[in-house]
Amino acid sequence: MNIRTYQPSDKQSIIAIWQTCGLVVPWNDPSKDIDIKVAHDKELFLVMEDSGKVVASVMGGYEGHRGWANYLAVDPEYQGTGAGRLLMEDLERRLKEKGCPKINLQVRNTNAKVIQFYEYLGYSIDESVSMGKRLDGVKK
Repeated sequence: MNIRTYQPSDKQSIIAIWQTCGLVVPWNDPSKDIDIKVAHDKELFLVMEDSGKVVASVMGGYEGHRGWANYLAVDPEYQGTGAGRLLMEDLERRLKEKGCPKINLQVRNTNAKVIQFYEYLGYSIDESVSMGKRLDGVKK
């Protein structure tokens, strides 16, 4: 398996994996999310492929204070193979190279399987409240 940065030809495969993994919600257009990410910072949008097939991806970000991991998704056929761990390790390495001291991510508190996965990777729950506000007028 190979990890590389996103290429435009990956878009439909990534969206399909996101849909399969339940990451697509009605109030976020996945195609638009990808376009916005690529326009701002393609460098930390990582894709894993196996024999030319896209099997996983993660959108990383760094705004100078801390890093972020979003949209980590692994094709169900590749879950349990270490693909998610390898992607996160690669993202962490790239963030460290940029001088990033900490990485954050968000997981729905009902998603015990994913919380357990991140705990296995050394992440812990920050005792804080995540708040958000839609600026685009879209209702959840």
